Amino acid sequence: MDKTQTIHKRISELFDSQSLGVLATHRSGQPYASLVAFYATKDLKHLFFVTPKTTRKFSNLKADARVAILINSSTNQSVDFHRAISVTVVGHASEVVGPERQPILEQYLKKHPHLEDFVQSPSCALIRVSAKSYFMVQNFQNVMELHINQ
Repeated sequence: MDKTQTIHKRISELFDSQSLGVLATHRSGQPYASLVAFYATKDLKHLFFVTPKTTRKFSNLKADARVAILINSSTNQSVDFHRAISVTVVGHASEVVGPERQPILEQYLKKHPHLEDFVQSPSCALIRVSAKSYFMVQNFQNVMELHINQ
């Protein structure tokens, strides 16, 4: 297994084990962070989350589609400095509409079945993050990069 395959495998394992990530958006230069329940495609090209259209994160995404999402395995213990893995996904967000929305929501709900009523609300938007790069940090300071070709 080459380095790219190893990084891809580690990121996929982390994403399978975690339900939540921290979404970073901004508006007028002011950063804003939000907790989101995410789903990632196996090829790591896309991550998805659902948000009400009335939220600050949604209006920030409409103003500037550039985002980052942090997903990590920390447990708030001192061993996290050596055992936890953190991944930052950098990409662009867009709302998923039309006929492709429902099949993606079905995949999303396989990971988050408890959110069915929430995601089916007409006031919610399904957001696709098209990943550009992944930055994985292990052992507190070992950083590896994975760049995605769309």
